[in-house]
Amino acid sequence: MQIHKAQFRCSSQRTSQVPADALRDIAFIGRSNVGKSSLINMLTGHAGLAKVSGTPGKTRLINHFLIDDRWYLVDLPGYGYARASRSVRNEFSRLILDYVLRCEKMHFLYVLVDARLEPQRIDLDFFGLLGREGVPFGIVFTKIDKLSAAQLRRNLDRYRSTLLEQWEELPPIFCVSSADRRGREEILAHIEKCLTDCS
Repeated sequence: MQIHKAQFRCSSQRTSQVPADALRDIAFIGRSNVGKSSLINMLTGHAGLAKVSGTPGKTRLINHFLIDDRWYLVDLPGYGYARASRSVRNEFSRLILDYVLRCEKMHFLYVLVDARLEPQRIDLDFFGLLGREGVPFGIVFTKIDKLSAAQLRRNLDRYRSTLLEQWEELPPIFCVSSADRRGREEILAHIEKCLTDCS
């Protein structure tokens, strides 16, 4: 897949405000500061499309970007940002869950995980929720340029073994680096497959 045009469409505070058309949503979510905005900019080839911030928890709305007038790339709020107030965290949770579990436009969800970290309980719990609810998703390991090939392999093996304690079959797994664009073609090819399968 080649992306030729990407433009901001709207920000929504609730799922009732998302675009009411027949175009599919391909959504991205992850813990705060996992590199979501950088990945979105890398995938689309538009450096300033999603705002990159050094402040975790900056994305607080559902942001829709129209891609080639064909589908939406959706930037969801990060979850698990401990420094946010409890009320703000709860608001994030409601917004995220309402969209992920109830929005009919949401066709596939990519969950971003920092490849440098051990399996985190908050991510594992989120995967479990998605599995129980039948939400189609894949796992995207980010920041792989920060690791050697051996470290990355070791971390991925640890993650896979942890997941297989609960899962019979693993979701699709991708490894990316926004810095050197590794993994871009694999994710775009998977998005194309998702969109083709639903047409």
